[in-house]
Amino acid sequence: MDNVTDRERRAEQIANAQIPGYVPDASHANPQSEADAGSGGGNVATDKPDVVAARDVLDVSGAPMEPPTDGEIARITHDVITQLKTVYDPEIPTDVYELGLIYKVELEDDRTLLVDMTLTAPGCPVAGEMPIWVQDACARVDGVRRVEVSMVFDPPWTPDRMSEEARLELNML
Repeated sequence: MDNVTDRERRAEQIANAQIPGYVPDASHANPQSEADAGSGGGNVATDKPDVVAARDVLDVSGAPMEPPTDGEIARITHDVITQLKTVYDPEIPTDVYELGLIYKVELEDDRTLLVDMTLTAPGCPVAGEMPIWVQDACARVDGVRRVEVSMVFDPPWTPDRMSEEARLELNML
């Protein structure tokens, strides 16, 4: 964005002014564009090419705004487990839940689902993709507003973490 023209800056201002509830970040404002702020455009242009104008994030999840009830937590827990069982390790024909790759799932009051997971080995060829698969699967659950997946390697995964169902599928009993 080194070659941002005044026309592009003005287009950005007009676009941001259309976002309901948008409040321009004055700390990064371009002094030249402050004169334009009174003309109804929102002050969002920046002097620094590496600074991105702030924007509101629209929530399209459909999840309620209030904290989940105990009944909702039970349903969401069941649905999350069901979704996690749709994500398979491509090298082992068992889902990530039964393999014991999911270390923690926590639902925050703002309906953000926090997931800690690991891999069977740190050098796993799908290390960059599997957390996205888990995130996408959990995002399908009604009542979840956002999903954050963190990759952890402590404690390291061992076959002892697998469920009996996974061991049976892999003939390890």
